[in-house]
Amino acid sequence: MLNKINTPHDLRQFEVEDLPELCKDVREFLLKSVSESGGHLASGLGALELTVALHYVYDTPNDRLIWDVGHQAYVHKLLTGRRAELGSIKKKGGLCGFPSRNESNYDAFGVGHSSTSISAALGMALAAKQQGKDRHAIAVIGDGALTAGMAYEALNHAGDIDTEMLVVLNDNDMSISPNVGGLSKYLARLLSGHFYSSMRESSKKLLSNTPSMKRFARRAEEHTKGMIMPSATLFEEMGFVYYGPVDGHDVVELVNILENIKDINEPKFLHVVTQKGNGYEPAERDPVEYHAVSVFDLKAGVKKSTQKSLPTYTQVFGQWLCDMAEIEKDLVAITPAMREGSGLVEFSEKFPERYYDVAIAEQHAVTLAAGMACDGLKPVVAIYSTFLQRAYDQLIHDVALQNLPVVFAIDRAGLVGSDGPTHSGNYDLSYLRCIPNMIVMAPTNEDECRQMFYTAYQQNSPTAIRYPRGVGVGAEVQPQMKAMEIGRGEVIRQPNKQAHKRIAILLFGSLLNEAAAAAEELDATLVNMRFVKPLDKSLIRELLIGHELIVTLEDNAVQGGAGSGVSEFLNEEGLQTQIINLGIPDNYIEHATREEQLVDIGLSAEGIVKQIRNFIDHKWDDVSSVSVA
Repeated sequence: MLNKINTPHDLRQFEVEDLPELCKDVREFLLKSVSESGGHLASGLGALELTVALHYVYDTPNDRLIWDVGHQAYVHKLLTGRRAELGSIKKKGGLCGFPSRNESNYDAFGVGHSSTSISAALGMALAAKQQGKDRHAIAVIGDGALTAGMAYEALNHAGDIDTEMLVVLNDNDMSISPNVGGLSKYLARLLSGHFYSSMRESSKKLLSNTPSMKRFARRAEEHTKGMIMPSATLFEEMGFVYYGPVDGHDVVELVNILENIKDINEPKFLHVVTQKGNGYEPAERDPVEYHAVSVFDLKAGVKKSTQKSLPTYTQVFGQWLCDMAEIEKDLVAITPAMREGSGLVEFSEKFPERYYDVAIAEQHAVTLAAGMACDGLKPVVAIYSTFLQRAYDQLIHDVALQNLPVVFAIDRAGLVGSDGPTHSGNYDLSYLRCIPNMIVMAPTNEDECRQMFYTAYQQNSPTAIRYPRGVGVGAEVQPQMKAMEIGRGEVIRQPNKQAHKRIAILLFGSLLNEAAAAAEELDATLVNMRFVKPLDKSLIRELLIGHELIVTLEDNAVQGGAGSGVSEFLNEEGLQTQIINLGIPDNYIEHATREEQLVDIGLSAEGIVKQIRNFIDHKWDDVSSVSVA
């Protein structure tokens, strides 16, 4: 059946009774495709029937279907003309891992960060209303994403202005319990039916001239629903008509309810209960393990590697955190729903009373840390670089302005490979460097990362250590912890004694292998700067003696980054030299492996050498006097 569907229009040619069989075909295709190519799995399996029902009932792409985050959108992609390309997902030149407006007109809104769908859908609903267009707007949001304040801001606004839109809550945090059974199904269908809706509309008109009675009737309806379905009261109070909870794996029932509520002209909230990994037993048992997978055998399932591998930067941080907590009783750890990704599993098990997962609430995480720091605790906020962007005001106003000793462990800094531009941490050096009171560090290897965290913890001001995804260069991590001198770099390669000292490469952060190979090729001095803020100004002054070209290198946007800081310093001091700032260019870097991305933007070893030689050949003021190895 799936082979007959190239667009949602083809899907709508089937009878509703055919949809359960179609869902089986879709599940088999999704499992085969993701097991062979890797990608996000459990979320898509859980939202499969819901996706089919939404495309069956609504006239996409004219009707706007907005996904939250987008981990669950693989089924959406294969139903909207991208089935043959699904195996290319997250690979260079292939499909994006998330909905993208550049990829398909069925992707109504580009996503990747959570909790944006309701705001975007409301914006589209208001646009349709103002333009007089007959168009529906549907936001699909998960129970995790609904923990973010932004979602409630949008719900509050939508309910207040009484605009026609539908919010679908994909609730996969609970099993399909008895309340999602016969009585609930009957009530959901009854409350979404035309008789109830027309009676409700007639009552609103009849009572419109008696506001007090209208308010009384509305409250009575809300609280009656709340007695039967407790979760209804909150959303009814916010101005939505609540339906549910309903079984998210009964595609026929979903279609019936969506058809019933489709043309009700006010804010609607449909509560759908699903199970992550539904239909594939290993993913049902362990949805975290199957959230995102590499290639695996469907029969055997995902096998955890028993091979000893190099520790990732994330693991180095997690181990330091546990070690430090044994010594420092005031240490607490905070994460905005990234326990596994940020390396906090062991800490959460060893020190549960000092571990705070605040859900998807980055702003709250940062200000919570500020409050703790005010009263003597030493909070460590573990957060991805791309997600810290969401708490920038709190970072400035609540932490740095008050000069509070909060340690920020900024994971996934720089390019992140296949997750693409929504998840890349390309801007943290730029947005951190300009904040007063901040100390900003970038390790070149795993042991340096550990020692930087120890150094940060000793400070009485806000500190940030930014480090990349994955493994480092293989440096041995020393158990002993030693504080570094703040703002001091080190020279890690000198040119050959016979060579002229002409080029100095100032490295900020994780591109050590690439920088070392480039320095060897060019016989250049290589400096590990370590600190982005404060800069080692005395070392830079020393390097100007005997070097005619300064090259700064970082895994961050060139604009406003660490290299910009060096250029600013030289300008302020009136120091004359040739300088090149190498880093991530002023455009979004599309998904590929991290190695492919580095090649594409000229930050591989070969790319670095090429950029330096190109500068020497074409832009150096005194070309004739220049010689490099």
